[in-house]
Amino acid sequence: MLDKIYAFAGKVRSGEWRGVTGKPIRTVINVGIGGSDLGPVMAYEALKPYVKEGLECRFISNIDPTDAAVKTADLDPETTLVIIASKTFTTLETLTNARCVRAWLLDGLVAAGAIEDTEEARRGAVAKHFVAVSTALDKVEEFGIDPVNAFGFWSWVGGRYSVDSAVGTSLAVAIGPKGFEDFLAGFRAVDEHFATAAPEQNVPLLMGMLNIWYVNFWKAHSHAVLPYAQYLHRFPAYLQQLTMESNGKSVRWDGSAVTTDTGEIFWGEPGTNGQHAFYQLIHQGTRLIPADFIAVANPAHPTRDGETDVHQLFLSNFFAQTAALAFGKTADEVRAEGTDEAIVPARVFPGDRPTTSIMADELSPKVLGELIALYEHITFVQGAVWGIDSFDQWGVELGKRLALQIAPAVSGDDEALATQDPSTQGLVTWYREHRR
Repeated sequence: MLDKIYAFAGKVRSGEWRGVTGKPIRTVINVGIGGSDLGPVMAYEALKPYVKEGLECRFISNIDPTDAAVKTADLDPETTLVIIASKTFTTLETLTNARCVRAWLLDGLVAAGAIEDTEEARRGAVAKHFVAVSTALDKVEEFGIDPVNAFGFWSWVGGRYSVDSAVGTSLAVAIGPKGFEDFLAGFRAVDEHFATAAPEQNVPLLMGMLNIWYVNFWKAHSHAVLPYAQYLHRFPAYLQQLTMESNGKSVRWDGSAVTTDTGEIFWGEPGTNGQHAFYQLIHQGTRLIPADFIAVANPAHPTRDGETDVHQLFLSNFFAQTAALAFGKTADEVRAEGTDEAIVPARVFPGDRPTTSIMADELSPKVLGELIALYEHITFVQGAVWGIDSFDQWGVELGKRLALQIAPAVSGDDEALATQDPSTQGLVTWYREHRR
């Protein structure tokens, strides 16, 4: 499958793969949701310096029609290729967006006179402008995509663990086969480390156990991830699904109820933006919030402001924040600065706030693979100790089923509305009365 993905990526990157009018591809749109979106978009953003010049990827996930409208607004259908990522090819949001994008592309080609407005011409255009990441080849073909252009992966792979499978096809196109191989090499390096390193030297094991220590013994409910690398701005959002969908469980493997807290609320923003937003709570608030700080020694864009190395100034904040969280500031130190006694208590920093500093030489494809695998294994360690299954996600299913049941009521079916609970009836009624 990797060979097939690499061959496809090579054709797109070289210009051999062309649209229905013979123009090379300039934009790749990945249509997916959850793991079929969060992983690829995070990795694409993180590795932008490695993306082929003249090629751009965009990602559509939200069923809110605004997402598809904004992402396609300035694109040329003749130079756009769409990757529909859906394991079963039945995901409501993905298939709805896929149909919207298909209509946009085909209507645009017809309006431009690029194809005739016939069913045959439209199907021919879909075959040139759409590929799939799925194992449901019958549904792929029904959509109009040639099954030859479908890239499969194992049915048991949860979306949040799938960016290094065919779900990463858009990334492979963007950074090329060699870049994607390096990406996978990063995963492999941490996989092997986790499998073979002694416990006292095993980084994912130690970090996973530390997280359990803070959750279960210090009652820490959330965990901040603070990348001091702008290209990692989507990494906290990626970890939200990886960790919270995996370990947000209250039932053990054997069906019994858990007797301890499980899971953590993962959140964060890049530094130094976060310093001017929520660091106050981490430093002086009443809640203990463990934080992971991530930085690289060599940025993709080293810059100077006169005599100042801006990246060195940037990382000075990284080092200062972790030091301040660890050691704080005593009342005597505050007084020594000449502070009025009345406000000394407000300027004391308690310290002893836990942080982990993760540093790499640069943000390369291999390093990104290492980072992702590190947190995958941390997540697994926590699930194993808590006795829960980190690889199912039944909690997301109920809302999906209810949405399908409520949809007729939203569309105007009074009988369907009458079957809903009073709260939902009131909300849907308000919406129907105000919808123009």
